[in-house]
Amino acid sequence: MNKNIIVVNNLTKKYKTTDKFALNGIDLKIRKGSIFGLLGPNGAGKSTFINILAGLVNKTSGEVRVFDLDLDKDPKTIRGNLGVVPQEINIDPFFTPMQVMNNQAGMYGIKKKNNQSLEILKNLNLDDKANAYSRSLSGGMKRRLMVAKAMVHSPPIIILDEPTAGVDVELRNKLWEYIRKLNKAGTTIILTTHYLKEAEILCDELAVINKGKVIACDTKKNILSLLDEKYLILEFENTSFKVPERLKKYCIKKTKNSVELKFNKSENSVTNLVKVFEKTKVKIKDISTKDSDLEEIFINLLKK
Repeated sequence: MNKNIIVVNNLTKKYKTTDKFALNGIDLKIRKGSIFGLLGPNGAGKSTFINILAGLVNKTSGEVRVFDLDLDKDPKTIRGNLGVVPQEINIDPFFTPMQVMNNQAGMYGIKKKNNQSLEILKNLNLDDKANAYSRSLSGGMKRRLMVAKAMVHSPPIIILDEPTAGVDVELRNKLWEYIRKLNKAGTTIILTTHYLKEAEILCDELAVINKGKVIACDTKKNILSLLDEKYLILEFENTSFKVPERLKKYCIKKTKNSVELKFNKSENSVTNLVKVFEKTKVKIKDISTKDSDLEEIFINLLKK
């Protein structure tokens, strides 16, 4: 079992301008070497949590430990181990990507011989724009430059706040590939996203935050198993079929030549349901199935 790299106990944040808690007693454990997904609607508290880790916001109470260091006692050490990619793009338009990278390297005291700025830009397909003004970059390129900037000091933890917002499908896939590459090399990734497919594809563990509270936190596999539902769609060769009486409770949709059934995988199976139809001598033309996905789980969790 991998060691927990971040441990959060009863973390709260309450701004003076409101009576509501931005974070209300959050407990989280993030494993070293994992890709940890942080999900939740706008205003749920995701950015507040990230900003507290990055030292941009002071917590009201609670404990945050990174590498077993207390955030209150060793804030500079902790910040030096983090690379944060904010949702907002904040790059000087009159600097080139290489200048942006070198300036960032200088802030972290990285010597010239250890500077890997060009290699990082190459990994993100930005080396051909290394000496172009940043204002000439497309939105997707600027987003990748933000990721490159956060990587300049080789931090063991990368925090990505909506990294693929406004990025087209091709660039999104390239970013996913780079995120996997970083993780495979040992970097712990914390990812906030509204793009649920992104979390489903990339993450090992997931936490869902709503109204400042963690309403679910587990492995992706266990989160996906929260809904034990499966869908079976049967298409028939003619329109004279009838839904057997014992299967009517599973029927959620019926057309002239098809039926859709919803059932719990722990209680039934596709094979058993199909056999019931076959006993009626009806000719089945096509069979398809669909499992519950992360989006359904997310919506159902927020409803609770």
